[in-house]
Amino acid sequence: MSSEQPKVYLEVIKQINNIINEDQLASGDKLPSERELSDRLDVGRSSVREALRALELLDLIETRRGEGTYIKAFGSYRLVEILLSFLLKDDNARKDLTETRRIVELEALKLACERITDEAIEQLHLLVNQAKEEWSHGDLPVEVDYLFHKTIVEASHNRLLLNLWVSLVQYNKVAIERSLKREGRMPVSLNEHEEIYYALKSRNQQRATEAMRRHLENSRF
Repeated sequence: MSSEQPKVYLEVIKQINNIINEDQLASGDKLPSERELSDRLDVGRSSVREALRALELLDLIETRRGEGTYIKAFGSYRLVEILLSFLLKDDNARKDLTETRRIVELEALKLACERITDEAIEQLHLLVNQAKEEWSHGDLPVEVDYLFHKTIVEASHNRLLLNLWVSLVQYNKVAIERSLKREGRMPVSLNEHEEIYYALKSRNQQRATEAMRRHLENSRF
């Protein structure tokens, strides 16, 4: 994916928000179709599709098979909405978001080294193996990748860190998918997850922190 593509779909998200305001749409209302959005915004359908995908990952819209796309209630995702508005402002804001995610996750990892349970260790092991299996069948384990990181943050037993991390990474699910699609990235990511798992299993904070920092840098979220 070119460096320009993310800017295109982020701009489309902003324009979809304008349409929602102009048409006075509310939670539960149906969005215009992909084709109509493409025509109204004068952009390609692929950019509209990626923008809708991002909004769906944020849990701000939902696609109902055979019916269309509908706006969901923001509710507990108000923080995500605020972060998204911040994110859309400029490239530096997106960089700030990525840096904040890394800070939160590394601090959660340090706590997890002290507090992680045997059950959580086993869950990480299962997720490592599940990711390998999905990849061996030609599937991209985006959701498994997300759950691996979430399990680690949950193991910190700090609810504020967890809520902040979830809010940050709801947007980054799109970035996770882009990262894993990079040529040669998936096998390396699997090895990095395995290294993090073994470091946590041995409760080795230094080794786990170094492995996670390297993984996040290589992922280029």
